[in-house]
Amino acid sequence: MRSTTLTPGARRILDVASALFYERGIHAVGVDTIAAESGVTKRTLYDRFGSKDALVVAYLAERDRRWRDRVVAALDGAPDDPVSRVDAVFAVLAAGTAESSRGCSFINAAAEFPDPDHPARTLVREEKQWLRERLVEALAGVADAERVATTLLLLHEGAFVVLSAAQDPDAVPAARSAARAVVQDAVGR
Repeated sequence: MRSTTLTPGARRILDVASALFYERGIHAVGVDTIAAESGVTKRTLYDRFGSKDALVVAYLAERDRRWRDRVVAALDGAPDDPVSRVDAVFAVLAAGTAESSRGCSFINAAAEFPDPDHPARTLVREEKQWLRERLVEALAGVADAERVATTLLLLHEGAFVVLSAAQDPDAVPAARSAARAVVQDAVGR
């Protein structure tokens, strides 16, 4: 569901659900709580979204769209060299983690939905694949760009996890520095 097609009531539901899902966890938040905090009935929630799972998918899809927009804008504004382009992606991570105290909403959702066929897990996979593809593109002209992109994705996602789980404020700067070194090494080959 695209945010531009939401009725005002549906927008309110999605905004409230998004905040609650991120702060408390998806399974910890029931539709009764979402409806009450949105100021709507459960019937309205179900009329607008159909199910809690569909609301979860809308939550993740909206976060995915915003994330992709940020990454694309950063890449569009970056100098056309692999080190700068990859650093732009890690700059988005740094900015995003400054406003995301509980880590990556996609990693969090993946932990809550073990079934690989659940629609939330599908979105998580697609988001991570999309990011890896952007990293491969950022590495245009670099030998073994696919392997290097996988290494960068591991640094990116690991930084999010270490920042959130270990409360380590140095995780993102360290990953960004390591990413620069990995790309500089790959460019130098």
